Amino acid sequence: MSYFFADAARVEHLEHVAYYEEQRPGLGARYLAAFDVAMAKVCESPERYRVEHAPGIRRFRIPGFPYNILYRLAETEIEVLAVAPHRRRPGYWLGRI
Repeated sequence: MSYFFADAARVEHLEHVAYYEEQRPGLGARYLAAFDVAMAKVCESPERYRVEHAPGIRRFRIPGFPYNILYRLAETEIEVLAVAPHRRRPGYWLGRI
């Protein structure tokens, strides 16, 4: 299964990459690698992870980084709705649904 980003999720994902790369060269690449591993697991078995919000929005934590990937199944693909920081106000991304 493949995935795609909602527009706002793509922007925040790229902001995370830029932030980490600014903090330390190479850290942005580590974040991207962790994100890719996380999405490979989600794509392999998208229904494995628990529903976080109705209707069918699931969460997967990016290992080693303080972010959750919030996604839903969209026919034959996975839509990434948010790459949400753990410390940001919960549910800020719900307006994207």
